[in-house]
Amino acid sequence: MDANVCPLVILCVALLPNDLLLSSAAFLEPFDLLYDTAVQAFYSSDYESVVRYMEGALSSHREARQTRVRCRLRCQDQHPFDEPFSDLRFFDGVLRRAACMNACIEAKLGIQSVHKVSDEVIQDFNRRIPYNYLQLAYQKLKQPEKAAAAAHTYFQANPEHVEMGQHLEQYKDLKGVEENQFVDREARPHQQTFTEAVKLYDRGDYEGAVTLFEDALVEYYKADVGCRALCQGPQKFEGHSHVRYRYSLHEVVSDHFTQVLHCEHECVRDLATRPGRLSPMENYLPLHYDYLQFAYFKVNMLEEALQCALTYLLFHEGDEFMTDNVDYYREVLGYYGSPREEAERYLTRHQLELELLLMGSKIMGVDFTEGNYWSTTGGREDSNRIPSGTDGWMEYVPISEKKNITVIVSQQLKEGGPLLYESVQLVQNSAALNGTQRVLLDQVISEEKCAELRSLAHAVAMAGDGYRGRMSPHTPNEKFEGATVLKTLQYGYEGRVPMSSARLFYDTSERVRRIVESYFMLNTTLHFSYTHLVCRTAITGQQDHRNDLSHPIHADNCLLDPDANECWKEPPAYTYRDYSALLYLNGDFDGGEFIFTEMDAKTVTASIKPKCGRLVGFSSGGENPHGVKAVTGGQRCAVALWFTLDPLYRELERLQADEAIQALDTQSVWGHGLNINPKDEL
Repeated sequence: MDANVCPLVILCVALLPNDLLLSSAAFLEPFDLLYDTAVQAFYSSDYESVVRYMEGALSSHREARQTRVRCRLRCQDQHPFDEPFSDLRFFDGVLRRAACMNACIEAKLGIQSVHKVSDEVIQDFNRRIPYNYLQLAYQKLKQPEKAAAAAHTYFQANPEHVEMGQHLEQYKDLKGVEENQFVDREARPHQQTFTEAVKLYDRGDYEGAVTLFEDALVEYYKADVGCRALCQGPQKFEGHSHVRYRYSLHEVVSDHFTQVLHCEHECVRDLATRPGRLSPMENYLPLHYDYLQFAYFKVNMLEEALQCALTYLLFHEGDEFMTDNVDYYREVLGYYGSPREEAERYLTRHQLELELLLMGSKIMGVDFTEGNYWSTTGGREDSNRIPSGTDGWMEYVPISEKKNITVIVSQQLKEGGPLLYESVQLVQNSAALNGTQRVLLDQVISEEKCAELRSLAHAVAMAGDGYRGRMSPHTPNEKFEGATVLKTLQYGYEGRVPMSSARLFYDTSERVRRIVESYFMLNTTLHFSYTHLVCRTAITGQQDHRNDLSHPIHADNCLLDPDANECWKEPPAYTYRDYSALLYLNGDFDGGEFIFTEMDAKTVTASIKPKCGRLVGFSSGGENPHGVKAVTGGQRCAVALWFTLDPLYRELERLQADEAIQALDTQSVWGHGLNINPKDEL
C-alpha cells in the first residue's frame, strides 16, 4: 500500500479531534429552531422574545454559512489534488477533505445533522422574511431606528412590497430616525461598493471612483470564492435516497460533480443579481473594467486605462468602441500592454467549466444552455436600466430515469415568437417582469382606434355587465361597466353604434389572440374563452384615504390561497382558461396600475401603467397572480380577453359573433334576436 494512503476506517477516525469524538453537543444553535421560536413569540405578542430569537437566528444563519465557506476552503488548501494522479491518490484526497471539513465544521457548529434546514426556511431567509418580523417587533417595542433598519433591509429584497413601502415612509417622518439609520444589514460588499463607485463616477470624482471600483473587484473575486465553496454542499437527487443507489461509482460521481459544477458556473449570475430580483445586472463584471478604463483615462493614468480596456475585450472580443480606445492608448504609450491576470484566469476557468458541463449534461441525459452572462447591452450609459437576463438552465434527471431508453420530456414553456404586426413593440419579457409566461407590448393599436373603442364602450357598456348586474363588483369606490363582442355587433346591426366600431372591437380581439398565440409559441390553436370591453370609473367623493384595490389579487384559472401559498384549480374557478390578455385604451386617469404579485397576494413583482395600445399577456395559472390598483380619478378602459387551448371550452358567443361577421362579409341579411348571455368573470 502507498505510504501516503491510509485505510478508510483509520483515516476517518484519526483525522477527527479528540474532543469531537467525546462530545456531540452543538455549539451553535440551529437557525431554523431559533426562527420558529421567534415566529411563535410573534403570534403570542411577545415582542422582546421575537427580537432575541430572530436576531439569534440571523446571527446563527450567518455564522453557519461563513463556517462552511471557511472550512471548505481550508480543507481544499490542506488536501489539494495536484499530486501525480492515480485512483488511490484521488480518493485519498477526497476522504481526507471530507474528514477535514466534518471536523472543522463540527468544531464550530456541533453535530451537522441538527443543522439540516428545510427548503422553506432557507427560502424565507433568502427572501429576508425575518426582517419583516423584526421591524414589526421593534416598532411595538418603540425602537424606531432599529425598526427602520430592519424595514429597509427587507425592502431591498422586496422593493414592490406595498405595505413595507408605506412603513418606510412612516419611519422617515418619525422624530429621532436619521437617514443614516436606513441601512441594509444584508448588503453584499461587492455590490454595495460597486454602487458607491458608480455614484462617485457620475459626480465626476474619478479618483474616488477608481479606488472604489478596484475595491469592488477585490470584493467580487472574494465573493466568487465563497459562492463556489457553498456549492460543495449536498445535491438533490429527487425521489431517490443516496443509500438506495444501485449504480456504478462513476455514474454517481459524474452526476453529483456535474451539479456542483453547474452551481459554481452560475456564481457569475448569482453575484450579479440584486436581492429579490430574478435577473442579473447586465454585463456586471465587465462593466467594472469599462468604468475603470475611462476613470483612469480621466486621471491621466493611461497604462492602467490600457490594461482595463484590454481586460474588457477579454469578455467582449472585437468590441468596436473599446478597440478604438485600446488603439488610442497604445499609440500614446508606445507599447501594447496586457490584460489583468485575474480576469484571464477567471475566463479560462469559465470556458473549461462550460466544456465539462456540456460533457456532463450529455452523460446525464439533459440539455444545457449556456447563460448570456455578459450581455453587451449593459453599458456605462444605461447601467441602471431594468435587465432582461438569460438563464443558464439544466435540470437534474435521476439515474434510474436515464436507464429507460424512451424518456418522455415535458414540453418546455416558450416565448419570444414573432409579433406578426410591424407596429407592435416588445417592451418587457418574462425575465424583465420578474415571472414566467409574461409579456408587455406597446403600439398594438393606434391612438385613433383606442379613441374609437372608448367611444364604443361609452355607448354600449352597461353597469355590472358580466357580474350579474352588480355596478361595483370589486370595490364600492368605483363603477364597473362592460360589453361583449356579440352585444356590440347587435348594437351595430340595430344602428345604435357604427358597425365599423363594432367590427373594430371584433378585429382587435382577433389581433390580440394571434399575437399571444404567436409570442408564446403555442403549437396548438388558442381559442377565445371570453372577451370583454370594460371601463372602471372612480366615484367622486369616495376616494379619500382609499386602501383597497380596483380589482383584488387573483389568478384566472384557479382559486388563490395566499395563506397556503397555493392556487387550487377547481370550481368555481374557470379552470379551462390558459392565457389572459389586457389591451389598454387610455392612460389619462389616476391610479389603476396593473400589478403581478407573488402567491402571498402582497408582494408585487411587476407594476404596469396602462396607456393606449399597451398589451399585457400572461398564462392564467397560479404562477401569475395579478390585480389592479385603485382608480382614484377618471375612467380606465381596456379590452380584457381570456383564452383556452381546449376547443371544448370555446366561447359560444364568439362562435355566434364569427357567424355574424361571416354573414356581414358575404352581404347576407342578419336575423333578429341574437342571444346575449355573457358569462360572469371570476
